Amino acid sequence: MKPIFIAGPCVIESAEILDAVAKRLVEINASLGTEIIFKASFDKANRTSLGSYRGVGIERGLQMLADVRSKYGLRLLTDIHEAWQAAPAGEVVDVLQIPAFLCRQTDLLVAAAKTGRTVNIKKAQFLSGADMRYPYEKATESGASEVWLTERGNSFGYNNLVVDFRNIPDMLGIAPRVIMDCTHSVQRPGAAGGKTGGNREFVPSMALAAKAFGANGYFFEVHPDPDAALSDGPNMLRLDDLENVIKTLL
Repeated sequence: MKPIFIAGPCVIESAEILDAVAKRLVEINASLGTEIIFKASFDKANRTSLGSYRGVGIERGLQMLADVRSKYGLRLLTDIHEAWQAAPAGEVVDVLQIPAFLCRQTDLLVAAAKTGRTVNIKKAQFLSGADMRYPYEKATESGASEVWLTERGNSFGYNNLVVDFRNIPDMLGIAPRVIMDCTHSVQRPGAAGGKTGGNREFVPSMALAAKAFGANGYFFEVHPDPDAALSDGPNMLRLDDLENVIKTLL
């Protein structure tokens, strides 16, 4: 199965950043013969603290994503956090993503499935790969045309994650498409004084290890200047480094 790639900023910050990322993805697609799906969230509802930046909201955010599609021809992915968001988001994006903490929320999964869009379910930090059979079945039995599963690590004590790469073949026994979230898996949740820390230097190795275990999709949050990003900066990949990482996977 040909690998897929998903990349983009964690959250919508500005049209300028969306443009910078989209232009680079188009260049990489042309250079490597890939089709990178553009990812950005209109809202990050699970930020560590109340004062953390969440995004531009669903109405403005979906319009900005639609603009990216119109200008650059990229397929789109975004998160939804509540069932009512599925229908309007499904009118704009190709893939609806279920955040890890919400992967057991039945109403959310059913609403996403009913849009007819692809549903990408991220594995919760508290579940095993085998446990993802049940979220997968909720979505498929509710009519989803295609369901992907995504590995993003497991809680390991406080403020840390560990990736058990055996989860990838376990999930491949459930779904034909299993994606490695190479950037969220290097997070240090809540470990940076009211926000999440991370170790972006391990992102390329996470991707290669996932390939060895059979992953057939790769998710990267990228930003022109991760240290200035408004969400998840410490674990985001620098936009300029993305092409070389994808080359190693191809």
